[in-house]
Order: sequence, then structure tokens, then C-alpha cells
Amino acid sequence: MVTSYVHDRPVRGLASNLSDGGMSLSAIAMLAPPPGVVVGLELDVPGLDDSIWAAARVCYRRDDHLASGLGVRFVAMANRHARMLREFCLEMRRKNLGSLLARIRA
Repeated sequence: MVTSYVHDRPVRGLASNLSDGGMSLSAIAMLAPPPGVVVGLELDVPGLDDSIWAAARVCYRRDDHLASGLGVRFVAMANRHARMLREFCLEMRRKNLGSLLARIRA
């Protein structure tokens, strides 16, 4: 889950395709910010006790009748949070690669 703060208004969304440089997220269409807007993000990352806080610029927005798909690029983040996010992403890549290699060998 992710909470974005647009003009100090919280907007909940679902995060996907998380990397140390940005992510995709889905939010209710009428609440989603347009491209170019910088938003505050609070990321709840599985396995981490603390939330990760970051500022991110909306790079794209694709709407359908219920939700907006957003792509955001992180523009500011505390060093500690950047390190936590980078370590999480590396660990997920290792797990996925291990799973793929196991399936290839089977």
C-alpha cells in the first residue's frame, strides 16, 4: 500500500513495480494527480517496520473508468530510507532470480 499526499490531502493507492528509482501505482481516478505534480509518498514495504517517505514526480497517468495508473519517479528521500528501499529491491530480485533458476533447472 502507498499513501500519496497531494496538496496535503491523503490518497491511498496500490503500489506495484517498485524499484529504487520509482514505481507504478493505482489510485481512484478522480483523486489521482496529473503528470508533473510532485507528491509526498508513504510506502508500506513488506518486512520493514518503518514506512519509507519520499517525494516523487508523477511522470504519467493513464485513466480508466475506475482508477488511474500512475508512474512516479522518486526525486527526494532520506538516505536511510533510500538504503532500506535499495536493500529491499535487491533482496526481491535475488529471490525472483533464484525462483527462475530453480524452474529452469527442473
